[in-house]
Amino acid sequence: MHEFDLIKKYFSKLSKLNKSSLNLNDDVFFDKKKSLVVSIDTYNEGVHFLDFKKPDLVIKKILRSSISDLICKGVSPKYYFISGSGNKKTFSKKNLSKISNSLKMEQNKYKISLCGGDTTFSNQLSFSITSIGYSKNIIYRNKAKVDDNIYVTGNLGDSFVGLKVLQNKIKVTKKLKHYFIKKYFEPDIQIKLPNELLKFANSSIDISDGLLDDLKKMINNQKLSYEIWEQKIPISRNLQNYIKNNNYKKSNFISNGDDYQILFTASEDKSRIIKNTSKKLGVKISRIGKIRPYNQKSLLIGKKRQHLLVKNPGYKHQF
Repeated sequence: MHEFDLIKKYFSKLSKLNKSSLNLNDDVFFDKKKSLVVSIDTYNEGVHFLDFKKPDLVIKKILRSSISDLICKGVSPKYYFISGSGNKKTFSKKNLSKISNSLKMEQNKYKISLCGGDTTFSNQLSFSITSIGYSKNIIYRNKAKVDDNIYVTGNLGDSFVGLKVLQNKIKVTKKLKHYFIKKYFEPDIQIKLPNELLKFANSSIDISDGLLDDLKKMINNQKLSYEIWEQKIPISRNLQNYIKNNNYKKSNFISNGDDYQILFTASEDKSRIIKNTSKKLGVKISRIGKIRPYNQKSLLIGKKRQHLLVKNPGYKHQF
């Protein structure tokens, strides 16, 4: 069973009278009257991170991916709670010290504070993070409009290559190995954008499961389709060179998840303000496609206007 089928069948009805739950179909809980925004995520070893050999980096990855849920909604994160389940080996004094030091660095970097949490004994290592922010408005899912431009921040694909390097499924030079692994553990989340995003985005989501799958989630209750232009999807120079040197297809590297960039739509008349915001903040924002009417097929279009098929459009949460 897909996670959305599970939620719809068993839990959506429990939130029916609570408007702040957003029908359990968005990244956050939003109490507009209290300007309160909350997000929660759980991360399991072997699913959301490979292992715990680098606890200092794992904790950075999961904290950044958690607060990105708020950032993509136009909300600056303020507080977080963290709960962990582990044993004497995973929660050794050495590992706990590394986790504490990393969290301190992340708090300084993103101006957030730890407020509480919980610890339990378990041989299955997992973490849950609750992120909290305050805002009078957010950017919702399912608010895109026909002819909206589709934008994405930063670059896509580096984290996926980093994962494959860690799994020893990809061989690269020592320099590239360091680069891609760093992008896997330390995604470049767009902490500068929340306030600006509210000025121009109609709908938004962060890219956690993959560009195409997350785009579908962003418009899943709307009678809309999309057109994405492969050549416009931003990738780093390192990834571009890697793809070229190995004669790979770019389309196989752009929708594998773990990017934590912001995917959003905006009206054509907002294009200038988006361009100016990108320049002012030094944040890469790329226009990669268009929202189309439902009677048109959703397409990924190549450089020669050919229709491309993607082997893996994103990660599926199956139960």
